[in-house]
Amino acid sequence: MRIALISDIHSNWEALREVWREVRNADVILCMGDLVGYGASPNEVVEFVKRQMGKRTFLCVRGNHDNAIAFGADWGFNPYAREAVKWHQRVMSVENLEFLRGLPVRQLFTDDTGRSYLLIHGSPRAPLDEYFFPWLPESEFRAVLSYVKQDDLLVGHTHVPMLKIIGGRRIINPGSVGQPRDSDWRASYAVIDTEKEPPDNVEFHRVEYDVEESARKIIEAGLPRFLADRLFEGL
Repeated sequence: MRIALISDIHSNWEALREVWREVRNADVILCMGDLVGYGASPNEVVEFVKRQMGKRTFLCVRGNHDNAIAFGADWGFNPYAREAVKWHQRVMSVENLEFLRGLPVRQLFTDDTGRSYLLIHGSPRAPLDEYFFPWLPESEFRAVLSYVKQDDLLVGHTHVPMLKIIGGRRIINPGSVGQPRDSDWRASYAVIDTEKEPPDNVEFHRVEYDVEESARKIIEAGLPRFLADRLFEGL
């Protein structure tokens, strides 16, 4: 079984399209949230995800930007993100907003070997908001795993790829499809191959996409230019 891990698409249709070409033959797609926010193609992204969910095993949780746009809960957001939230609320269809509202904050998955996974955007302690960066001390990762019964914890939110192995259990972040922040502008995703033995059966990948088009759409939509410029830097 091949399990594709994606997260933080952030309304970037061009990035999602290129990642999808790489993962479309996976047996399962697991998404750790933030389908929308920042970018200029929210309806295209959500409608694509809805179609795929009707065809295959495609699990997705709600991210903090999904939540802010669906429910107006944008407290703590910076001015650029808050402006993008308001723009999304104006341009997104009622049906797509309802879809975001219906996304769970947690999902469970068990692969064909019996290994179990908890999908969450931030962390079990704060599902929408807590950041788990790779450079945090190991004690933080051990502490968060104490909240998890499953073998592996799959997270997003930081936009930074990560694999932490703690006593045979893993915390995996595939990085961001639509807005990487690890100084590499290319779209990021990961694949777990269950025919190989864990913990070494996860691979991280990058793929180029039409970043100029994504940036052009942001500027043309009247969103803050900063949200376009940062795409080129991976920041």
